[in-house]
Amino acid sequence: MEKAPGTPHPRLNVVLVHPEIPPNTGNVARMCGATQTRLHLVHPLGFKVDDRHLRRAGLDYWDQVDVIHHRSLEAFLDYSSGQRLLLFSARGERPYTEAPYSQGAFLLFGSETQGLPSQLLDNMRDSVYYIPIWGKVRSLNLATAVGIVTYEAYRSLGFGPHWRLKTT
Repeated sequence: MEKAPGTPHPRLNVVLVHPEIPPNTGNVARMCGATQTRLHLVHPLGFKVDDRHLRRAGLDYWDQVDVIHHRSLEAFLDYSSGQRLLLFSARGERPYTEAPYSQGAFLLFGSETQGLPSQLLDNMRDSVYYIPIWGKVRSLNLATAVGIVTYEAYRSLGFGPHWRLKTT
């Protein structure tokens, strides 16, 4: 599951743990392609990766997305051992703007209906952050939440609103 030697380390890693809705994952993948962020999909998924809704939401950008599949949460945790993991959940105690973002960090998001597993949240309580909601809704759409956090992380790393990657 490792990236080929000589490939640059991603600036950030977005991790979707057991995503259930294909269009959400497709939209996250498109954002990852736009920001050169590596996408990790932790199985089981609530859909097949060849799902037409997943492909449609990612449009024709799938070849621009660096995707790594992990057979389970345990396999992902082994893969990312020793790396900075930042978890995002309504159960966090600090806002996402206070997360200690760093290059190569892993930004974890749970499934649309279950969120991140309780045991993971309990074990990593100091690394759990939330996105404030002051309206009368329970939660944000997964793709929206991932976009908010990812762009805040890049902003905090110094990639401002006019930053563009120069391509050769």
